Amino acid sequence: MDLQQDILGLSFDSPLIVAAGKWSWTANDWQGFVDAGAGGITTKSFWNHVHEGNPEPTIVQSDMWTLNAVGLPDKGPEHSSGELQQFLPQSSVPLIVSILGLDAAEYADNAKRIVALQPSALEINLSSPTFLKLKGTYFDADEAAAIVPAVKQEAGDIPVFVKLSPNIPDIGAFAARCVKAGADGITAINTLGTGIAIDLMTRKPLLSATRGGLSGPGIKPLAVRCIADIYKATEGKVPIIGVGGVATGEDAIEFIMAGASLVGLASVLLKEGGSAFKRIQQEIQVWCDAQGVNDIAELRGVLHT
Repeated sequence: MDLQQDILGLSFDSPLIVAAGKWSWTANDWQGFVDAGAGGITTKSFWNHVHEGNPEPTIVQSDMWTLNAVGLPDKGPEHSSGELQQFLPQSSVPLIVSILGLDAAEYADNAKRIVALQPSALEINLSSPTFLKLKGTYFDADEAAAIVPAVKQEAGDIPVFVKLSPNIPDIGAFAARCVKAGADGITAINTLGTGIAIDLMTRKPLLSATRGGLSGPGIKPLAVRCIADIYKATEGKVPIIGVGGVATGEDAIEFIMAGASLVGLASVLLKEGGSAFKRIQQEIQVWCDAQGVNDIAELRGVLHT
């Protein structure tokens, strides 16, 4: 079965892509994932200035969950532009660049810089728990409705996704508001929480920042629900990149049934590296062969039929 997906004029060899995260900083990172079988890449979220992030340790994992408090570190626009300039001319898969800001003007300024390098798409990160520290709260729907058109104006013909948090009260309504404001697609979800993990011997938090965003297999049912809510609220008219706890081929198929067009891998990459792509692709293939499914797109949104 051919797993190729054509989304917003972009061709993905597989619905499995790299989700934004600390594993996706550099041109070497991105090429390594391409060589491992990723259908597309989402970069880490880039600021338009240097940002220190949190000191180590920033990530702790169990079999069922990951807590991260990376704090969105960034070496600055010169570094990120250099990595993009190295990768984009020879890229064989779509590269989605995730961007950050603290208001519409910062997002627009960042988008203008990135768009000049001609990425495949942009992803507006509105959803990192780091905003709770830097901004004091998550972005609300009114702020999103200002940020999206500001970025779209700079993006021109380049598609724009908006990445949403599961912590907002009505993610479907929020997504619909973003689409009305001009978003071409939605990415969901970012991490849940925050949560705390304690070292039983030292009796101290395992993370330097104490609290971290929760991800991994334990949040997958929540991610499936959020994807379903977004698909329903947007009437299936825009592509959804589903992220949150995917570790197997059947997990990815659940996301697609709920309404996702693409599936982002995150925590599983911390455990397995790029080898997760071929394994999960093979598991999708085995399931589809057993069920007589010839085109993975046949499954998109079937939960709602």
